Amino acid sequence: MIALFRQYLPPYRWPILLVLLLLLVQAIANLYLPELNADIINNGVAKGDTDYILRTGVFMLGVTFALMIAAIIAVYFSAKVAMGFGRDLRSGIFRKVETFSQVEVNQFGAASLITRNTNDVQQNQQVVLMGLNMMITAPIMVVGGLIMALRQDVPLTGILLVIIPIMVLLIGFVMTRAIPLFQAMQQKIDRINLLMRETLAGVRVIRAFVRTEHEERRFDGASLDLMDTGLRVNRLFAITLPALMAIMNLSTVAVLWLGAYRVDSGAMPIGNLTAFMQYIIQILFAIMTAVIMFIMVPRAAVSAGRIREVLDTEPSISDPLTPVSPPRTGEIEFRDVTFGYPGAEEPVLRNISFVARPGETTAIVGSTGSGKSTLINLLPRFYDTSEGQVLIDGEDVRALDRQDLWKRVGMIPQRAFLFGGTVASNLRYGDETATDEELWRALDIAQGRDFVAEMAEQLEAPITQGGTNVSGGQRQRLAIARALVKKPDIYVFDDSFSALDFRTDARLRAALARELGDATVIIVAQRVGTILHADRIVVLEDGRVAGIGTHDELMTTCQTYREIVLSQVTEEEVA
Repeated sequence: MIALFRQYLPPYRWPILLVLLLLLVQAIANLYLPELNADIINNGVAKGDTDYILRTGVFMLGVTFALMIAAIIAVYFSAKVAMGFGRDLRSGIFRKVETFSQVEVNQFGAASLITRNTNDVQQNQQVVLMGLNMMITAPIMVVGGLIMALRQDVPLTGILLVIIPIMVLLIGFVMTRAIPLFQAMQQKIDRINLLMRETLAGVRVIRAFVRTEHEERRFDGASLDLMDTGLRVNRLFAITLPALMAIMNLSTVAVLWLGAYRVDSGAMPIGNLTAFMQYIIQILFAIMTAVIMFIMVPRAAVSAGRIREVLDTEPSISDPLTPVSPPRTGEIEFRDVTFGYPGAEEPVLRNISFVARPGETTAIVGSTGSGKSTLINLLPRFYDTSEGQVLIDGEDVRALDRQDLWKRVGMIPQRAFLFGGTVASNLRYGDETATDEELWRALDIAQGRDFVAEMAEQLEAPITQGGTNVSGGQRQRLAIARALVKKPDIYVFDDSFSALDFRTDARLRAALARELGDATVIIVAQRVGTILHADRIVVLEDGRVAGIGTHDELMTTCQTYREIVLSQVTEEEVA
């Protein structure tokens, strides 16, 4: 937590210094007011001096007003610092996560990363806010209160030698038991977020299999588990605060009892006793305030540790120190590529080699689990190869700056994802400067003009997050149009025609062949009809290349390809 504060609070040093100065003013004013009250009793009330009472009372009002102004300004700037700290920390985590490869995202889990950037940041933000208002004031009040109490009466101050150690022992006892509970709470919040994400993402599957009640029981179980841990924490502090209040009340009784003897013997004026009482209350209240902070600090410390895990994680995939930028031609080469997922016993891909050239269409086919999608994910460096090289324009992709690499490649995933906004904003995700004419042109090629033109707002028609207000085929066509607007050198279609009917598929492929004549096109497909006319077909089987060639060549030389084709069409249709 201290490391986070050192990293993200320096930009706010001047507002923090102002808050510290104002808190010092508040503390001095709070410590001075009981002294003035004692003077009124000793020199005004006891002597019947009304003028002295009025003069000192007016001065006390002035001090109180100054105290109020200082408190308002301090709270304003402390809130500004805390909110700015939270904003910067969230931005830092988000930017760090953006540098992660899929390996790190899978390592943390999406639900945990969301919790760390929301709930965990909020815990530390509240500590900053409360700390600037309480944690700094508390030690000043304790030390200043002790000095002022000693000025009133030294023997009576000995009561604090008993009270403070008891309070410290109680607080220490509670903290040793609270920290493990706070760690467990954050993990259980992760679990709640994970279940929520799964349920929302898989709601159709849940309903189709009539598992709504099962998912409700799962969520209730996780929620009850979190509730039980929260109750244990609250029970712990439910005992702590009343115990501290009891200590404070007993201290007040002890001061009154012993102070009465001191006043009766003439060793202490009555005004000093009232001031001493106020200082004791201020000291004990400052300690109580510190306890409230101590309740927050352990949980914030746990959250800070989780945040630091994200910030200190070095991405397994990073940009080279001296990136190269070869001329953009679009040529791709997979050279003896072997890849295995982290922690997997066996590699998914083994010794893959082939070349995809500009102006040609290269298709990748294979049975489910043969490694087709994994292979193309190596192209934009979503993962790095375990062995071998992936080359673009004659250079290893690891030698290119990733921004430069991504500009060369247009990826159209099987599960097309659209962002909340409009049709135009989604298409311009490929090129922010694209004109409306260019957007319509891309929609023409992607066979999406008709359904967009039928929408009331056309290009400005709203799209919900994930594109849930359009059909699967429409989502795929919009995703294809988005890639076309980008105008990359390489187009990668990862089974991007699966939701299209045969007629639309054929028209789309004809338009792509006509418009993308100079580009390198890679198509991953399950439907044989989509890739029959490809210039080159790469057949994968169990992560290995089973054959490379045209459709006619593979039908006679590759048994795996022949089986795939005949599983979809008959011999007569092939002929």
